[in-house]
Amino acid sequence: MELRHLRYFVATAQAEHFTRAAQQLGIAQPPLSQQIRELEKEIGAPLFDRVGRGVVLNSVGKVFLERASDILSRVDDALHTAQRAARGEAGVLRVGFTESASFNDLVTHTLSLYQHRHPEVEVSLEESNSESLIACLGDKTIDAVFVRPPFSVASGIHFVKLAEESLVVALPDKHPLATQASLHLQDLHAERFIIYARKSGYGLSADIVSACRQHGFSPSIGQRAPQLSSAVNLVAAGMGIAVVPASMRCMQPAGVTYRPLDSSWPKAVLGLATRRDETSSVVSNLLQLVSEGSDGRAGALDSPPH
Repeated sequence: MELRHLRYFVATAQAEHFTRAAQQLGIAQPPLSQQIRELEKEIGAPLFDRVGRGVVLNSVGKVFLERASDILSRVDDALHTAQRAARGEAGVLRVGFTESASFNDLVTHTLSLYQHRHPEVEVSLEESNSESLIACLGDKTIDAVFVRPPFSVASGIHFVKLAEESLVVALPDKHPLATQASLHLQDLHAERFIIYARKSGYGLSADIVSACRQHGFSPSIGQRAPQLSSAVNLVAAGMGIAVVPASMRCMQPAGVTYRPLDSSWPKAVLGLATRRDETSSVVSNLLQLVSEGSDGRAGALDSPPH
């Protein structure tokens, strides 16, 4: 029994006439009649009673029609679901993001817009640090990650830069430097820094230390925080100062004030990393959306700078 047998049977049942059913199916009447006879032979019982020039379902045919219609409906549903998946309109998108990325409006806006455009795609979110997320991307347990370079990556990673944020200094609100409108790196030479340091040695904190040295001093490291929000909380506790991306200013614990850092470098880069050989349409749609928002503002790199 093949699907065409079921389609021929349902069409005949609805038309109650072999010739009309054949015309609707776009085939000749004799082959249709032959297919119905073969179906009845396989079932072992007639499905129609002949009435004049037409046919009507008998009791066996009525039972079979219900099941055949259900099967065809399921087949059509499976087809349409597969076609939606091929277009990236259905399926699962596994997205990773760093904690600091979640403070950036670009990330939240991108995810919100993606869900609006593709409501039938399940978006699964996971938060971790950049290096762990890149590792997850490499072993295919995650599909796309919002991360901050630099990091050590394999050649199979594609990175699209979304934003380049200025840095701000998080200070205890009673700190003498809090009275200034903006700060220079040299203003921080006597301060205790709270940094977020990656195991690899790459990252924003390493860039900040390097920038300080280029300005004539080695920063005093007072604390190492597990993540940027922890660094800001340690500032609130009076443990030192922290240099963080400007988007972190939306984090407003009591006792902390932010001042712009008047420096052209370093900057906090934020972007989207995917596998270069990715073929999933749900990921392609995310990249397309990111491309729409980043035209003229950012570029694509095959691997971020170290």
